[in-house]
Amino acid sequence: MSVTSSSRIRRRTSIHPAWWVASVAFLALFGAAGFRAAPGALMVPLHDEFGWSMSIMSLAVSINLILFGLVAPFAAALMDRFGMRRVISTALVLVALGAGGSIAMTASWQLLVFWGLLIGTGTGSMALVLAATIADRWFVERRGLVMGVLTAGSATGQLVILPPVASLAENVGWRPASLVIGGAALVVVPLVWLVIRDHPRERCVLPYGADPQTYMPPKPATGSAFGRAVEGLAYAVRQRAFWALAIAFAVCGATTNGLVGIHFIPSAHDHGMPATTAAGLLAAVGVFDIVGTIASGWLTDKFDPRKLLAAYYTFRGVSLVLLPWLLQESVHPSIVVFVVVYGLDWVATVPPTATLCREIFGERGTIVFGWVFAAHQIGAAAAAFGAGVIRDTFGTYTYAWWGGAAMCVMAASLSILVRRHLTDPAAPPAAPDR
Repeated sequence: MSVTSSSRIRRRTSIHPAWWVASVAFLALFGAAGFRAAPGALMVPLHDEFGWSMSIMSLAVSINLILFGLVAPFAAALMDRFGMRRVISTALVLVALGAGGSIAMTASWQLLVFWGLLIGTGTGSMALVLAATIADRWFVERRGLVMGVLTAGSATGQLVILPPVASLAENVGWRPASLVIGGAALVVVPLVWLVIRDHPRERCVLPYGADPQTYMPPKPATGSAFGRAVEGLAYAVRQRAFWALAIAFAVCGATTNGLVGIHFIPSAHDHGMPATTAAGLLAAVGVFDIVGTIASGWLTDKFDPRKLLAAYYTFRGVSLVLLPWLLQESVHPSIVVFVVVYGLDWVATVPPTATLCREIFGERGTIVFGWVFAAHQIGAAAAAFGAGVIRDTFGTYTYAWWGGAAMCVMAASLSILVRRHLTDPAAPPAAPDR
């Protein structure tokens, strides 16, 4: 039976395999997300037991943050070369080894290995690159929606796993908490091996929504993974669109993970708000992030992604300008509005950015998106450090928030000016404007 006729039968009789692949990918991202918010719950117990400084623990988290971004483009190439099942399974095992192995730590340098190297490499090998790869290979229709749902998987994992981890760390000990993180990653591996496949043809179907008359399967990847990743970067840096997307996404990382994610709680504390209250508000940002990212994926399927990005960055910039006046000793309606708006906007930028990378760079799109995501993490790391310097220098975070707002204006401008076609005449054509 041909792929075309088989796919028609499957559409009439069962759920398309693409949805099962996406579901397991969601679980993989969910399982790997446990460590993303865990350091906040584990650093104090580690300090109490070993006397390790916050600096050395922050260094481990910084290594994790940088690797989370820099590994992404190489992971995309590895998925092309060796298959998604192997890369995802290996990544989940690395997360489990990093979290579970940390219970045997006796020296601070081991923290850099377990928290930084192993978990950073593991989470970076999936992250948003996995979401983009699944959406590109398995879907023609609903790509934006799928990208949004898979991106939300990471936020969902943090929300669901963090409360028991924090409770265990406080009431039982940090070692059982670490084992919970490792177990959450490891339990997904069998599902990945059973369900995930690299291409729809391995299930004798076409991608979801593909037209049997016009669909052309992608060419098999050739060459080394490292060479493909570097070649993708060398090609991308010659395109103005890449720099516009990378700089804008660096601003995204700076104004989410770097500024609000790290400095919202201490800034709220400066205004007299209890840390537990501020932490609750930040958790609420994560809840609305899930809704916003999925909605953004749906909108990306309907509207010009450049206009969506411009709108997202504009709303974020306005929110940051107002934040210094919204932070007070207690929760009030204005700060609740900020939490809702910022939560809906948190990673809503991901689906339209990934879509633009695919449209502009064609077969290189996933690897290029990996490099754009690396810029996101570099922006986050730079903003995290810079905001701390501003607080130490001026005694307030106000200038950090306003600086973030100014960067959002720049990102909105760059996004709307992105050309949805390549300057290289030999490159594959991009999708037409909507």
